[in-house]
Amino acid sequence: MSDAEVVADSLGALAEAETACTRCPLYRNATQVVPGEGHRQARMMVVGEQPGDKEDLAGRPFVGPAGRLFDQVLAEAGIPRDRIFVTNAVKHFKFEPRGKRRLHRSPNAGEIDRCRWWLGQELKLVAPAVLVAMGASALRSLLGRPATIASLRGAIREIEGGTPLIATIHPSLLLRLRDAEARDRERAQFMADLQRAWQLTG
Repeated sequence: MSDAEVVADSLGALAEAETACTRCPLYRNATQVVPGEGHRQARMMVVGEQPGDKEDLAGRPFVGPAGRLFDQVLAEAGIPRDRIFVTNAVKHFKFEPRGKRRLHRSPNAGEIDRCRWWLGQELKLVAPAVLVAMGASALRSLLGRPATIASLRGAIREIEGGTPLIATIHPSLLLRLRDAEARDRERAQFMADLQRAWQLTG
């Protein structure tokens, strides 16, 4: 599929076009595509890394364990999820079968870059006032180059076109942290990052 083949004029049309995507091999094993969703004129767009197992089955972003934690932090931060747009850098679930389980595998640079065109379409349609990149894959997709969260966190950057960008962790990191003190510290900083972005929406 070439970049010129699909230029959607609505989020619904874009989601429908994504179902036919074969831009990278991930579509072959995924259950279905997982398009972004949320407010059509959202002032804040949050970009994660890729769908997980629950998202792949449901066809919706951020509905698994990390998504539920994300919702909790949003609520505590006073950010209504129905007023933002949530999506992922990669629209198909990448996994490794392990018995009956499907273990998450991070998308590679080629997969992120091939899927970046869909994210660009979402950006054009929603035109958010601020972007939040959750995780390195999201950051690469939005910047068009590799970068670390640690190197950009705490600062307000801009992507091409001038939209402010806040870099933060992916909530799945909080689920993996065993040390309670470290988890609480990261959670508080994660919430602060989201609040900083929300303030930029005006």
